[in-house]
Amino acid sequence: MSINDLFASTLKPVNLGLDMFAEDLATQGVDTVLMDWTPPGGGDPEVISALGRLERPEIAEKIDAANQVALERILSSQPFLEGFGQAIDTVPGMTRKTILHAGPPIEFTRMSGPMQGAVTGALVFEGLAKDVDEAFELAASGEIDFSPCHEHQSVGSMAGVTSASMWVHRVVNRTHGNTAYTNLSEQLSKILRFGANDQSVIDRLNWMRDVFGPVLAGAMELNTDGIDLRLMLSQALHMGDEAHNRNVAGTTLLIQALAPYILESDFTTKEKREVFDFVASSDYFSGPTWMVAAKASMDAANGIENSTVVTTMARNGVDFGIRVSGTGGQWFTGPAQQVVGPMFAGYTPADSGLDMGDSAITETFGIGGFAMAAAPAIVALVGGTVDEAMGYSRTMNTITTGNNPNITIPALDFMGVPSGIDVRKVMETGILPIINTAIAHKDPGVGMIGAGITHPPVEAFQQALVALANRIA
Repeated sequence: MSINDLFASTLKPVNLGLDMFAEDLATQGVDTVLMDWTPPGGGDPEVISALGRLERPEIAEKIDAANQVALERILSSQPFLEGFGQAIDTVPGMTRKTILHAGPPIEFTRMSGPMQGAVTGALVFEGLAKDVDEAFELAASGEIDFSPCHEHQSVGSMAGVTSASMWVHRVVNRTHGNTAYTNLSEQLSKILRFGANDQSVIDRLNWMRDVFGPVLAGAMELNTDGIDLRLMLSQALHMGDEAHNRNVAGTTLLIQALAPYILESDFTTKEKREVFDFVASSDYFSGPTWMVAAKASMDAANGIENSTVVTTMARNGVDFGIRVSGTGGQWFTGPAQQVVGPMFAGYTPADSGLDMGDSAITETFGIGGFAMAAAPAIVALVGGTVDEAMGYSRTMNTITTGNNPNITIPALDFMGVPSGIDVRKVMETGILPIINTAIAHKDPGVGMIGAGITHPPVEAFQQALVALANRIA
C-alpha cells in the first residue's frame, strides 16, 4: 500500500499516553484505540537512568543470579513454631523501657493517632504510667526507646506495639537458623493494636500476660517436635484462607495442633477453658503466626549482594517503608496510603487512618493479597469481586522472581504463590504490590472500622532502585 492509499483509507489512531488526546479525538467523532501505558519509572529521569544502568547485560546477569539465591533461600525456609516467651526474655534488644512498633522508624510525636494510643496503653500496662495522660507525657519525654519491630527480628500487627511483659511467638527457620518473633493476637474487638487503651484493654492484656501466654508456652514445652508452619500454611490456603485477613482454616489447624498439649498441661480447667473460649472468639488467632512465619522466611534472604528482592514491606500509619536484600537494613520510605474498601456501619472513609502494620510481610512473602485467588470469600471483607481476586494473584507474577511450589493456589491450577518482589520489575511495569488489610479509625481508642485494598507508595521503590543502581552499577 502506498502512502497515498494509506491516507485515503479510514485511519484509526492509537493513543499511547495521556487520555486527553484520545478524548479530544473522540469529541471530533474519531474512533480511537486507547492504550493503557505509562513510561518505566513513572517517567522520572533519575529512575529511568537507574533502570538503564541496571539493565546493562553484565549488571543484569549479576542481579538475576543474586535474586535466584534470594528466592532459593525464601523457598527453602522451614519456619517452625518452637515456643512462646515474654519479650523481655526473648526479643533481642528488648528492655523495660523499650516499645517496639510497626513500620519504619518514627518518633512518638509523628506517630498516627492509633499508634500513639497503643503506645500509651502499653506504658500503662507495663506500670510505667498510672494513666494514659501520664503515659503520653512519658512517651514524649524521650525516656522511652522506640524502635521498629523489624529491627529486632520481629513483626507486629497494625500498630505493632510490643512491650517487655507481652508474650511472643518464637519461630525458628530450621533451614537457615534464624529466629523471628511476634506478639499474640488480642483477637478482634476494641484492642491495643488498633489504638484502644481503656481499662478493658488493659485488663485483657493482663489476662494474656498471666494466663494466655503461660498456657501456650506450657503447651509448647510439652511439644518437643515444634509445629511445621510452612506445611500448616499450605494446608490453610488449600482450605480457603489467604493468611492475612482470612484465617478461618489456619486458626482451626493451629489450635488443633496445640490443643492436646494444652489439655496435657498442669493449668487449671478454668484457665484452659478461658484459653479455648478466647481462641474461639475470633478467627484471627493464627494471623500473627503467619506473619512471623513469613518474617522468618524473608529474613533468610537479607544481605545478598546485588539482589533487588524486597525483604520487608511495613507501615506505621504515616510512612510506608521497604527494605531490599542487596541494601541491608536501609529503609526506603514514602507516604502511607489510604486503604479502599467496605466500611463498617456508621463509618465513612473520612474516619479511616492511613495504612498501618507489619502484616504486609505476608504479601512480601507471597500470601495475603498475593494469594487472594485461594480465598474468594475474602472479597466479602475487603471488597471487589472474585474475578478481581483471581487477577491480583496472576498479576503479582509480573513483579516477582518466581513461584513458591510449597504453597500453592488450587483455583489457579495449583500455581505456587508469587514470591520475591523485584524492585526492577515494579519500576519497569508500574505495577505496585497488592496488599489487603484492616482499616483502623484515625483516632485512638476506636478500633477497626473496615478492611480493603491498598498499595505501597511508588516513592519507596523509586528510592530503592536509585540506591541499588548507585551500589551495583
